[in-house]
Amino acid sequence: MPYTAEKPTRASDSAELRASIPGWGADLDPADRPSVPRERPYDTGAHWDFPEAQAEVVPRERSIEHAMLTPVFGTVAPLKGLSGVIRRYSYANLSEGRAAHWLLLIAADRVDAAESHLRSFASRRPDNPFTETGLRGEFSGHGLRSRVGRGRVDGKHMWMDPIIVAGPWVIAAAGIALLVRRAVRR
Repeated sequence: MPYTAEKPTRASDSAELRASIPGWGADLDPADRPSVPRERPYDTGAHWDFPEAQAEVVPRERSIEHAMLTPVFGTVAPLKGLSGVIRRYSYANLSEGRAAHWLLLIAADRVDAAESHLRSFASRRPDNPFTETGLRGEFSGHGLRSRVGRGRVDGKHMWMDPIIVAGPWVIAAAGIALLVRRAVRR
């Protein structure tokens, strides 16, 4: 069982494994192992049989492959909003071996970023795309000169960067302008 101090028992003995797996046990003889002088007896150093489980104050997402939550887990970023709903669905319904599980988690990250941008507009200090994307540094820190003619790998997609970074902001501004224009006309 995981999370215990004792060494796990082997499922099969070495003779059975050697017969079924070609090359198994090639390093069983200490004379064939270069690390023998440095090997130490197996000792985990654990002073417990099973670690005390951390209290689960808020329900945590867990993979459907695991029967239990690990004894210690992170609580720094609890699930929230639509991104939390997407993550909960991914963990509750899809195996970690499926691409859909990971694609949903990536989509949840993008949704979380959009939610954070929207939440910033409700605060006293909204996001500033000009300074936070490093655009100001391109003009003040010799940005173009450091990119052109230096053989940099990112030169091939450099033309896309302004579209990817500024595109969502421009689309959002255009949408807000359309909404304001319609409201003024009414």
